[in-house]
Amino acid sequence: MLQVTNSLAIDEAELDESFIRATGPGGQNVNKVETAVQLRFRAMASANLPDAVKARLRELAGQRLNQEGEIVITARRFRTREMNRQDARHRLVELLRDAAEEPIRRRATRPTRASKERKLEAKKQRARVKRSRGRVDES
Repeated sequence: MLQVTNSLAIDEAELDESFIRATGPGGQNVNKVETAVQLRFRAMASANLPDAVKARLRELAGQRLNQEGEIVITARRFRTREMNRQDARHRLVELLRDAAEEPIRRRATRPTRASKERKLEAKKQRARVKRSRGRVDES
């Protein structure tokens, strides 16, 4: 089990990892060794994710979510396969944590009388400044 939060974990069997050739640093091995990791998680088919988390995940994942409902994360930051594997899993966990966090609802508030008066006073002051910038009579 891959622990996401205290109450949310995903099964390792739901993750598919494939190794591909990475671009970038790697020296002589860059064209021979498949060090980049492509991690696939079937998020929309997962029984471990609540519907609310799936809905937020759909928005947060963006282009990483494909038509089949899979989240695809490609990690090629490091030269070693194991480091890239850990990086991909870490990025998936961070994405799932963000989706699991319920957004705080904004409560509508009304402006106070004092704030309304301050706003009107500022507008009057600004009008006075602009009025004083008018043309000067030369008569």
